[in-house]
Amino acid sequence: MEIIGDRKFVEIPGDKLHELPPLLVHSSPHFRRLDKMVDMAASIVETEDMLAGMPLPNDLAEQQRKMDLALNLVEQYKRMVWHWRWGDDVLEWIRQCEITFENRLELRNLLHAEVWPHAGRASFVQLLEDKSVPMDGIQLEKAVGLRLTFRQPPPISCFSNQFLFYLNDSVGQSAFQAWASKNPTPVSALPPERFTLQVVDVTM
Repeated sequence: MEIIGDRKFVEIPGDKLHELPPLLVHSSPHFRRLDKMVDMAASIVETEDMLAGMPLPNDLAEQQRKMDLALNLVEQYKRMVWHWRWGDDVLEWIRQCEITFENRLELRNLLHAEVWPHAGRASFVQLLEDKSVPMDGIQLEKAVGLRLTFRQPPPISCFSNQFLFYLNDSVGQSAFQAWASKNPTPVSALPPERFTLQVVDVTM
């Protein structure tokens, strides 16, 4: 086992560079009926009285402000769904990696908790970060956490403005940390120099 700083890495026999399954990502998820989404966001603005205590000079200014808030909510929702999509892609990639590890003798024991040191499923998320996989602003732990929280991304009408503006960050991070902590300790990292992978954009 190699130790660098406060991180421990599993030892992999030999010096072979192992190719992992490609990470298939949706770089820009498609949204149908953006007009309907804006209408739902406008309903959130109305029902949650987001303009309360905000002095506005006239009705036109009030309507413009409501529209600005609705569009802002839509952007926040789209970003959340983008993170969710990445999380979904990463969890599917981890599943493929687990199959790959089980089929290779020199990697098979690395994921077994009864063997120490071992790697947990969250070690694959850390591996993506160590490999500096281009994510275009995606927070990987939040993305995986949101996917763990929601089997499918709910419609925007299911969320409060507080969730879209503030809470989805903490919810995603908390879910990821809870998931990562379920592996029996101590858990070691996968050495990034021993693995290679491709990132393939499958956005249609």
